[in-house]
Amino acid sequence: MRFVLLKPVVLILAVAGLAGCSASGGGATLAPTVSSNGTIQGADAAGLKVVANLPPPINTQNGATQLIAPNDVIGIDVFQVDDLDTVAQVDSMGNISLPLVGSVRAGGKSVTGLQAELISLYGSRYLQSPQITVSMKESVGQRVTVDGEVRRAGLYPTTAQTSLIQVIAQAGGFSTIADPGKVFVFRDFGGEKLVAQYDVNKIRSGQQADPRIFGGDVVVAFASGSAIFGQNLREALGLATSASGLVL
Repeated sequence: MRFVLLKPVVLILAVAGLAGCSASGGGATLAPTVSSNGTIQGADAAGLKVVANLPPPINTQNGATQLIAPNDVIGIDVFQVDDLDTVAQVDSMGNISLPLVGSVRAGGKSVTGLQAELISLYGSRYLQSPQITVSMKESVGQRVTVDGEVRRAGLYPTTAQTSLIQVIAQAGGFSTIADPGKVFVFRDFGGEKLVAQYDVNKIRSGQQADPRIFGGDVVVAFASGSAIFGQNLREALGLATSASGLVL
């Protein structure tokens, strides 16, 4: 099987039965079984946990708010104090440097949480009743890697409403040899790597729900007729993330 990755890489997959996970359950790991057609129905797929449905990442608030991460770019606007307005990039340690107050921890906090902290910090030392607005200018954590049999593999931005169908559309749709029933979404979940299989044709026909895609996810579409094992999934994830430069 050939993957069109962000860098020219060819991935050869072993020949065997189809893969997937068709059992129900909200993100729970499936029992290790193999169906009559060879479908993987759970177990640890070479370090990946196969699930029926992916839960929201732990680094979100009820799956709604992405937390600030290293290399994100944050905008700080202090009302009527232009000299304190700043656009700062979060460093590798999760800190930003701001006028007057110096280094402030931003990594791991929500935008609203950092905003409340800065209001308190500036208000206690320098300003009376400061009005401060914090915004996310650019977020590495809010991009998804799309790879495999799509027309335009790459990194794409996500929002609070981004779904799998939208991500596939951003990547230009499937290639001519893609199997819409073999779309795998990989997600980091509390130090574990989870993966779930989705059938885009069933999503489009309303037979399945269109899952939300979060920043940091990796979406890989496999070719029609390709065989998928746990090790193949792991290799596909490794190639996609190394090509994109994302660290999951």
